[in-house]
Amino acid sequence: MELSKILSLGQTALELGLMNALVVLALFLSYSMLNVCDLSTDGCFTLGAAVGAMVALAGHPFLSIPAAMCAGMASGFLTALLQTRMGVDSLLSGIVVNTGLYSVNIAIMGGKSLINLNKTPTAFSMLKDFLKDSVPALKGYETLLIALLAVFLVGLFLVLFLRTRLGLAVRATGNNPDMVRSSSINPIFTTTVGLTISNSFTALSGCLLAQSQKSADVNIGSGMLTVALASLLIGGVFFGRKRIPLRVFGAAVGAFLFRLVYTIALRFNMPTFMLKATSSVIVILAMFIPYLKKQYPNFARRMAVRRAGRGPKAC
Repeated sequence: MELSKILSLGQTALELGLMNALVVLALFLSYSMLNVCDLSTDGCFTLGAAVGAMVALAGHPFLSIPAAMCAGMASGFLTALLQTRMGVDSLLSGIVVNTGLYSVNIAIMGGKSLINLNKTPTAFSMLKDFLKDSVPALKGYETLLIALLAVFLVGLFLVLFLRTRLGLAVRATGNNPDMVRSSSINPIFTTTVGLTISNSFTALSGCLLAQSQKSADVNIGSGMLTVALASLLIGGVFFGRKRIPLRVFGAAVGAFLFRLVYTIALRFNMPTFMLKATSSVIVILAMFIPYLKKQYPNFARRMAVRRAGRGPKAC
């Protein structure tokens, strides 16, 4: 394979990995910190793509980004409302919201299942025109620059937020809700804040992906939860017990590694229908490796005892 093709594949994997890293960071907040498995991720991702596409079609490509994030916050608020105020199980509330968002997304897209943005200015196309005239050396890297900037800002926000009193309360809610309640902190409020913020990141990812691909499909978020969870687990293999900044960095690295595996699989002509199975295998391996690392000392100790028992016996 030529070097140019390898670099092109690496750039594609990095671009998609960085955009997916926003969803991974959202799961890092909701799943790792808040201990809530939000199953509305797929629908919220599509919601961000739909809102971003429609606002861009209206002639406001940059306004589409905060609009998509606000839509994601509304989705997260509804999910939190169901599980905190209405007594619905956290898993079931995510499923209900994800199911309802399918109809909401089609309604936002004007009853269509696909929105075409080929002739519509987007944040990426506007940056492309700017770089073409001012910085020709960066031509072709507009997608990478925007994705990298978005991941940097979201990661920086998470690192700073989780160090505040509210962020510490969110982390404590995920560790021990009863202790938080006894400390006069309202776990309902912290859960709502955590899910609202995390879903805004998910919607942001969907908005950026739709604008970069110049289209928004109603199924664009299908399987995104599996991809993000696998990426989060991969990052946890390397940075699982480190400090928050390194764990945030590890989440982004995990997203890139996952996309790199996808890109390599497509390069070797793997059938498209096998990609879901590949995601499942990666999730299993990502969950099995930490377990294997934990069990390895006990296994090594048992093997040492067996070897000692088979040694030469005294006469």
